[in-house]
Amino acid sequence: MRTAILSLRLPLATATLVALGAPAWAADVDTLSDVVVSATRLPTPELQVANSVTVVTAADIAARQEQTLPDVLKDVPGLNVVQTGGPGGQAYVFMRGTNSNHVKVLMDGIDVGDPGSPNGTFDFGQFLTADIDRVEVLRGAQSGLYGSDAIGGVINVITRDGAGPATFSAGLEGGSFDTFNQTGGVSGATGPLRYRATVAHFRSGATPVTPANLLAAGEARNDDWYDNVTASTKLGYEVSDVVDLGLVGRYTKTRLRFTGDDFSTYPATPAAQQSTNDTLQYYTRGTGHLSLLDGRLNQTLGLAYGSVKTSATTPGSANTYYAGDRVKLDWQADYALAAGHTVVVGAEHQRDGIRQPTAAHTTLNAGYAELQSTLFENFHDTVSARYDDNDRFGGKATYRVAPVYIVATTGTKLKASVGSGFKAPSLSEMFQDYPAYGFHGNPKLKPETSIGYDAGFEQPLVGGVVRFGATYFHNDVTNLITNNANYTSYDNIGKAHTEGVEGFLTVKPTDTLTVRLDHTYTLAYDDVLNQELLRRPRHKGDVDVRWQATDRLSLDLTLLAVGSVIDGNRDFSIPRLKAPGYAIVDVAASYDLNDQFTVYGRITNLMDRDYQNPTGFLRPGRGVFGGIRTRI
Repeated sequence: MRTAILSLRLPLATATLVALGAPAWAADVDTLSDVVVSATRLPTPELQVANSVTVVTAADIAARQEQTLPDVLKDVPGLNVVQTGGPGGQAYVFMRGTNSNHVKVLMDGIDVGDPGSPNGTFDFGQFLTADIDRVEVLRGAQSGLYGSDAIGGVINVITRDGAGPATFSAGLEGGSFDTFNQTGGVSGATGPLRYRATVAHFRSGATPVTPANLLAAGEARNDDWYDNVTASTKLGYEVSDVVDLGLVGRYTKTRLRFTGDDFSTYPATPAAQQSTNDTLQYYTRGTGHLSLLDGRLNQTLGLAYGSVKTSATTPGSANTYYAGDRVKLDWQADYALAAGHTVVVGAEHQRDGIRQPTAAHTTLNAGYAELQSTLFENFHDTVSARYDDNDRFGGKATYRVAPVYIVATTGTKLKASVGSGFKAPSLSEMFQDYPAYGFHGNPKLKPETSIGYDAGFEQPLVGGVVRFGATYFHNDVTNLITNNANYTSYDNIGKAHTEGVEGFLTVKPTDTLTVRLDHTYTLAYDDVLNQELLRRPRHKGDVDVRWQATDRLSLDLTLLAVGSVIDGNRDFSIPRLKAPGYAIVDVAASYDLNDQFTVYGRITNLMDRDYQNPTGFLRPGRGVFGGIRTRI
């Protein structure tokens, strides 16, 4: 994992950059460059980026053998990942102490937030990693470029592209908790066509989730069972030297058998019979890209569709269904005004709808502009502004300013940013009624809003062998949507602030050994009730040691330590309690038998720590896994 750095050979990354709205002229660079894309929608050298960005590459994921997106994100600075149990349990992310629905989630340019969920959040727990090329985590308010949801930041998932001769890959893995996973894929390029297709099947059959102390005497625990089938593809076609087309698609079908709660008693107890949760997801996006004026002017037109359906079957209760979809048309153009000065403009039209448990929709039109400039030697600045017009609550203007200065004599990077963010009310919050409980949606809700800023530095030493830095951040969030005083509806009456420091140290004593340490300190307070927000640990630390022991043998060790939090118990009959922190160690090793076959193994939670996150849901104990993969 590397902060604010993404290494890629730009000529091989053209389709990916274009899919993100980046200009095709960047692909003409024929040297190895460290660039960041999501911070500005342009491929930008990391030294010129003021934003706090962490990039997790496919190589990082392979070294740690991470199978799901929550596994990938749990070590990222500034994030707290919470998952209700093991694989397939609902997973959500708190970024820099903001709410779990304050994170914009993109995949290959598709906004994958779920319009049908009660608060519009994305469930990270259903996303497998088999086709991921990299994940960019952009922290801080980003609505000036990305619109709604980006109060805490943006998580951008980019899947692999096809290149070179046809290559076939396959893998098998098994291990603890009755785990049995398979993957297969093909990728390559022929003439003007680039292609990649991946199929992944993940299954875990016996994951203990319910804490034993919650079970009645003599009651047996029912372990969770999870099955996920994901298929994805990415295609590109170069029509001419100035025109190319792209298409991405993703299908996911999952089933989770889990232990719910029996609310016939108070406090509630774990149900004796298991419930079932099914999800069905479709995402697709087509793009057309046009390059003019010798690559100085680039335009990309995209059309995306996403659909998420979830259903829950609970013995003795009525089944529940949620279904929502999103259609989005987007256009982006970037123009190189002069050396060191690029302007980006874009427009979007979006329609979100829910079909179950109620029917409603909303329409959004938006425009944005950005100026990226090198004002003088070693001083770079990015200024962006955006206006969103929603047919339900009207218009919302947002902005972001992010300057950076490099001290030439020492290599010190000084950075800062300030920006605004907003989160539109979900369709459920506006229109979903619960007459049996006297609770109704509020169609007059306004967006949640924020102002955030950060400032920090990064310092290389010993010719880059050592690098360290720290960033202070602060967010003020107002108009938070919460229950009104009578608990009969929602209202914009909440207010909160978060602040903290993210620090890192990287040491690379040899070309084959890298050690990285991260620490995040976060304070998150409800300014109305004057109390700490739930599930935001004050301290989170991570140590990762990566060693390429030989040409064929690679080793990785990770220590994750998370401090205590304020939480509620499983059914919130106790609304506030202090939940203890935890520390876990994961180790992984892989060995290349030859150029085509690799064997690998890992141990997760090596010390078999017993911990809950959130309270009332056990996280998996020690797990031992092994597998083989081939690439032909």
